Amino acid sequence: MQNVKRDTIAAIATAPGRGGIGIIRISGGHLSDYAHQLAGITPAPRHAHFVKFLDASADIIDEGVMLYFPAPHSFTGEEVIELQGHGGPVVLNMLLARCLQLGARMAEPGEFTLRAYLNDKLDLAQAESVADLIDASSEQAAKSAVRSLTGEFSQQINNLVAELIDLRMLVEATLDFPEEELAFLQSAKAFERLAKIQQQVNKVEQSAQQGSLLRDGIKVVLIGQPNVGKSSLLNQLAGDDIAIVSATAGTTRDTVRETIKIEGVPIHIIDTAGLRDTDDEVESIGIARTWSAIAQANLALLLVDAKHGVTDIEKDIIAKLPTALPLYTVHNKIDLEQPEKITGDFYISAKQGLGMADLKKLLLLVAGWQTETDSVFMARARHLDAIRLSKLHLNAAMDAQPNSLELLAEDLRLAQHALSSITGEFSADDLLGEIFSRFCIGK
Repeated sequence: MQNVKRDTIAAIATAPGRGGIGIIRISGGHLSDYAHQLAGITPAPRHAHFVKFLDASADIIDEGVMLYFPAPHSFTGEEVIELQGHGGPVVLNMLLARCLQLGARMAEPGEFTLRAYLNDKLDLAQAESVADLIDASSEQAAKSAVRSLTGEFSQQINNLVAELIDLRMLVEATLDFPEEELAFLQSAKAFERLAKIQQQVNKVEQSAQQGSLLRDGIKVVLIGQPNVGKSSLLNQLAGDDIAIVSATAGTTRDTVRETIKIEGVPIHIIDTAGLRDTDDEVESIGIARTWSAIAQANLALLLVDAKHGVTDIEKDIIAKLPTALPLYTVHNKIDLEQPEKITGDFYISAKQGLGMADLKKLLLLVAGWQTETDSVFMARARHLDAIRLSKLHLNAAMDAQPNSLELLAEDLRLAQHALSSITGEFSADDLLGEIFSRFCIGK
């Protein structure tokens, strides 16, 4: 990635399909020649020019607006031209072909944002939030992505890194004076500062976990015997007839997946084939896929018929579940049967929608969602991994501090390194390739 080409790139920046306006973005150097050959003008910086876009024979391809952004005052930090024409696929492709004819090449996925990162227009966390904002599936997710894009997440990380650097300087300065090191650090309240950094990292982790939930959600698998109402519950949660519901046991032969949103948190519901012994070959395949879905889930809801409750069959299912998988028992069909309630279980009628509010609260509770979202920023799995790694080193530093200042200094360095990887100060080239390859072309 460090050897990324700095030639001129071009791409259609608007979504595929027909639209009122289509945008082509060009980024590189010396784009005044492009502008002159495309439209016969030398555009003024940040001025909207209404022009006719021309082909090699000076015939008109389209007409629209040309905008020119000189370096470094552009999204990528390079010279950028945006061509805003009519949003038809044919005319946009004709205009893009003209740009390529003039010497540009097709931009790779995420290459515009990559160049913005390499030119210090964005740090890595901000760059990732561009894709998160585009992919946001709820208002809460979009707001959190904007917080990351505007630098709120990065600022908190940078503040922690700055505090760690100050503490490292203090600790490493004492290594040259071993006879006075402990007393000096104590007078400088170094260990109190370390404890404060730990508290701040915990707070950032909490906000990051909330943002990760908004981005990725949780996987909830519905399990149980055939005909206990798993498909009816999926339909009730989804608010639509997603799965086939029938009184015939074994109707669901395969996993059925649907994503719902509760307070903006994506909940990926997986309806599964009923778990039972069967000689039916197709049903057996569905049951095998049920166990595969269980292995990947964050939560299991065991549905039982309220008429008979938990039987030996359910106990056998429970015994086979992963021990670390959170499990809740849901008694369904209470419209037909009023069972003796057990503390900790849930009682619903998937058919009539009874008990749905409590069940949705449970899903949010298990997900770890908190209603206060004003401080939540979008975060990814790698951000959480980096924060957790920094916590491990900070804990090790706290344990090492009375005995070995060399170990203390090293753990502080490693904690700083882990946090700095979030904003891209220390990032491997293969990580950058993985991140930006998942962007859409034109961004």
